[in-house]
Amino acid sequence: MDTPVKDQSGTPLGGLAALPLVATASVAADAPDAVAQLAAALGAGPFALVILFASPAADIRGLAASAAFGLAPVIGCTTAGEISGEGYSEGQIVAVGLPAAHFAADPILIRDLGALDGQRLINTLIRSRQDLMRQHPVWDSEFAFLMVDGLSIREDELASALASGLGPVPLFGGSAGDGTRFKETFVLHGGEVLQNAAVLAMVRTDCRVRVFNLDHLVPTETRMVVTEAEPARRIVRRINAEPAAREYARLLGKDPAQLTTFTFAAHPVVVRIGGKHHVRAIQQVAENGDLVFFSAIDEGLVLTLAEPQDMVAHLERELAALSQGGAPAAIIACDCILRRMEALEKQKSGAVSALLRRHRVAGFSTYGEQLNSMHVNQTMTGVAIYPPERQGGGRV
Repeated sequence: MDTPVKDQSGTPLGGLAALPLVATASVAADAPDAVAQLAAALGAGPFALVILFASPAADIRGLAASAAFGLAPVIGCTTAGEISGEGYSEGQIVAVGLPAAHFAADPILIRDLGALDGQRLINTLIRSRQDLMRQHPVWDSEFAFLMVDGLSIREDELASALASGLGPVPLFGGSAGDGTRFKETFVLHGGEVLQNAAVLAMVRTDCRVRVFNLDHLVPTETRMVVTEAEPARRIVRRINAEPAAREYARLLGKDPAQLTTFTFAAHPVVVRIGGKHHVRAIQQVAENGDLVFFSAIDEGLVLTLAEPQDMVAHLERELAALSQGGAPAAIIACDCILRRMEALEKQKSGAVSALLRRHRVAGFSTYGEQLNSMHVNQTMTGVAIYPPERQGGGRV
């Protein structure tokens, strides 16, 4: 029996339908002819860009090599879970198609993140933006979407470098995942599958767009200082001059042997930058008791323990706010794996999925998120895409 392919509402698709403002579909990663099924579900296009969020269980190289999407440029990455028409999903490939009638895109491959040429990258971004403006001078909305190898340890440096070339263009993105294995992550560009690389899509559209970032964490009065670290590897060896995992566990009132990914999701640490707190999420405990982080860390950094608000109520408020004045046609989102873990631990996955489904969210769970010049953790970041305004007022 064929595996059902579903649109963003979760409805099985059969045959071609009118192309929506943003086309989405999902299929089981191990389905026969998965890519062909996705292409048929998205519709004939033409598409300015096709984005694939693929479970690590998918045939990643076969996915990249497929010509099923015709002339449309194809980019993508592996995930730590997918967001489909059903909400939180596992073992899926989610496809997002941006129709050429409303979008223009220039996907830029950034190879070898360990040898970034900042000035060359800035020049590339400026040229790309100018080209898109020349092609569509009447369209006035733009954003940049980034997917980056989630085990490269280069996201902080990359986000900072990109900001210098993007100017007023808002950026959001996510770090590719590998489920909960943390062994290998990939990005896709054209027919290539790459590691230690990133793909940036410059997008111009006649749709109104809003790039956003949200989290439900509140800082407490409990603070700690990183007293020994290896910043290049995002490793903290000592906190408050004590072995890192043991001291973190002590502050939580837990045994160090009890520390798990669920613990890190429920008890994150944050740093204050520019008047705002940003999460520095813990990825895992090393065998020697060091703490391995998802983002930049350094000696002397003051960490503040944070506690989560009610995840479902907070997400409902934030997504409702995006619909004030009119609901988005679609939301493309990068959602930290630790948010998914928290929802699972607190038995709120169903309620979160219902909200994601209702608000037409498609995307993936990440090993970290990017917002403008920053690499962040334990957030949802994304773009809400609204119907374009009609000439003379009103919406299409």
